[in-house]
Amino acid sequence: MASAVGTGTGTGTRTTAGGAFDERRLGGMGAAGTGPVAGFVLATAIVLALSLRMPAGTAVVGLASLGILHNVLELRYMAGRFERVLHGPFLRLLAALITGIVLCRVLPASAGTRDGEILLAYGLLAAACVHALRHRPAVMAAAGAVIATAATASLSFPDYHFVVLTHLHNVVPLLFLWEWSRGMRRGRRAFRAVQVGWVLVIPVLILSGAFDGLTGSGSGWTDRLSVSYTPPAWQHTDAGLRFVTVFAFMALMHYLVWVWFMPRYAPDATAAFERRVPVLDGRRAWALGLGAGAALAALFVSDYDQGTSLYAALATYHAYLEFPVLLMLVLGMGPRATAGGSA
Repeated sequence: MASAVGTGTGTGTRTTAGGAFDERRLGGMGAAGTGPVAGFVLATAIVLALSLRMPAGTAVVGLASLGILHNVLELRYMAGRFERVLHGPFLRLLAALITGIVLCRVLPASAGTRDGEILLAYGLLAAACVHALRHRPAVMAAAGAVIATAATASLSFPDYHFVVLTHLHNVVPLLFLWEWSRGMRRGRRAFRAVQVGWVLVIPVLILSGAFDGLTGSGSGWTDRLSVSYTPPAWQHTDAGLRFVTVFAFMALMHYLVWVWFMPRYAPDATAAFERRVPVLDGRRAWALGLGAGAALAALFVSDYDQGTSLYAALATYHAYLEFPVLLMLVLGMGPRATAGGSA
């Protein structure tokens, strides 16, 4: 994409593909921080209560009802917010690599498809490093060595790789929210503290057993999910219920970031996306997410295993695109913070 997002001054009125909007009003929502902080505190309390009492149910129902919708809205956000990075040959290369991962997921499971997915995943990171560091060969070589070492470890311990990847995906919103908060004039510290609380502190407390007295008893569904969300060394132990609870809590909070927070508090990203893809304006994007989500939910009800397999393939694009985008952000190629906070 050709231009940076979010260079508004926070004053005046500007017309976008989504229509005219008052930048002072939207900038104030981002700048004050009261609404976002209160919203996240309330959401954290409700989601934590649900996850502790019904970990397996929260995980399954959350995925079936909000999984596809959050995919669509997150892709919209990344394509709009990071349009300066995601464009041209680089975007096409990332899309080709991720499509390769999709093929690995839809083909019959084997050691070959498993290793192929791992190698393509690290290929995404390598491509991002080359794109960002092509004028800094020494740093690029060091980054390449780190990627090669990590890839070797993942290929040696693939079961751990996929469990870690599953939980890491739910941690990713912290970095997007941290970046968004750069434009806040007031309340930034409180906002960031709340994000660290739900992304890092609460999961650690759950895993430590601090909430065991409030956690519901396990079930057959809990045992079934534990295989995917628990590191192999802790499977078939009491830790399995804790890992499922962590996943349920983090996943539902993750969904809310994309279906509640970003659509409400990041209007510039939506407007930038609609300039690029006018056929998917606000209503159509939501209709796509809700319609596809309803179809997937019906499949979950009739055949849960087939539903999860289809979702895993569909979710590949948003899940794997996050990592090169965030790497580019860390390397200083992300958008500039807005003065008004409507990041």
